[in-house]
Amino acid sequence: MSRRIVGFSLTALTVIGLLLAGCAPQTVTVTVPVEKPVQVTVPVTVPVTVAAPKGAVTVLGVWGGSEFEAFAAAVEPFTKETGIGMAFETSREQATVLVTRVQAGNPPDIAILPQPGLLVDLAKMGALVPLENIVDMDQLKKDYAQAWIDLGSYDGHLYGIWFKGALKSLVWYNPKAFQEKGYTVPTTWDEMIALSDRIVADGGTPWCIGLESGAASGWPGTDWIEDIMLRTAGPEVYDQWVNHEIPWTDPAVKRAWELFGQIARNEKYVWGGTTGVLSTNFGDSPRPLFDTPPGCYMHRQASFITGFFPEGVKAGEDYDVFAFPSIDPQWGVPALGAGDVVVMLNDTPEARAFIKYLATPTPHEIWAARGGFISPHRGVDLKAYPDDLTRKQAQILAGAEVFRFDGSDLMPAAVGAGSFWTGVMDYVGGKDLDAVLQAIEASAQDAYK
Repeated sequence: MSRRIVGFSLTALTVIGLLLAGCAPQTVTVTVPVEKPVQVTVPVTVPVTVAAPKGAVTVLGVWGGSEFEAFAAAVEPFTKETGIGMAFETSREQATVLVTRVQAGNPPDIAILPQPGLLVDLAKMGALVPLENIVDMDQLKKDYAQAWIDLGSYDGHLYGIWFKGALKSLVWYNPKAFQEKGYTVPTTWDEMIALSDRIVADGGTPWCIGLESGAASGWPGTDWIEDIMLRTAGPEVYDQWVNHEIPWTDPAVKRAWELFGQIARNEKYVWGGTTGVLSTNFGDSPRPLFDTPPGCYMHRQASFITGFFPEGVKAGEDYDVFAFPSIDPQWGVPALGAGDVVVMLNDTPEARAFIKYLATPTPHEIWAARGGFISPHRGVDLKAYPDDLTRKQAQILAGAEVFRFDGSDLMPAAVGAGSFWTGVMDYVGGKDLDAVLQAIEASAQDAYK
């Protein structure tokens, strides 16, 4: 599941409108002091001219707060160079808003979507503009792995340019604790299990896992299973599973769950035992990494988790990361993740220029320098990232030949955000795996109709 915290900043949106929306008169309010003994506030209408001589591109996204501010900074050079502004609108109910506006004949010029399923839905509606004759496809194929181009395409047409990525195939660890104990970073599943056994023999706990997330409890386990599926069954079988072309009771699916259980259901492997796994909030779960001595030595979670690390810990010193290792050598080390894709709904010269700009490294590098961002764009200068740890993640994301989107996000909600989540909780809680998979399969047969 993609964890996304969206904030809405009315002030930020108002400012971007004033700066970039165009040359129409704006209204301001001023306070006029009057000599004592009376003071009154008088509203005065004043025409104000603002700079965006060639109009504005309307953009609908889900970014708010610091994400919106970073994107606005990334777009600023485009406005300075072209005179085309940006009017950005944030909506938490983006899918509903987009469909409604498309049906009403009033879509935004550009939308930034948080997952490819919505891109496909809009393409099927005929709402999106194909991009293959707008962007340089030869250059795009150099800048993006084929997996990203495929994720932005439907029915033989390119509809989306991926801008912001999130990498999930990561294991976090405390390098100081590893060095003190003489542990080395594993590169295969067998090495990782051997390391886990060694940590237990040394009196430690190898893993911190937290599955609690309120009504969404269980979702961190789905990411584990998806990563394992890619490494044991390969991308084609993974796609079949996500699309329910194979049942949840298939041996390939069952094996992924069993390997997850090898760690998550092992009382000696997990901090707090399985009770701790079930009751610990996902955001709190990595904190024992930083205890003295460490409460655990490894934590598998997506790139966003650093936002939940204790204040003051330093990347590269107090924590580091390695790629979730290979299991079956034939499938290598694929990347699981999420991201935000830019699509066009109105074919205007301004929107075309905007799309072309976002396909260049420049806006990616501007946001990268501000932190909290990695890009799947291979042309982004790694020096733009603020630290070695972020550079390492960006290399894994952009360099992976096999990339797959978070599977639970692509499944029908009744499964991906329903029976899959509860099944994880049931399984870790001790329920028979066959019974868990049969229950999910029953819900899938209903949901995929």
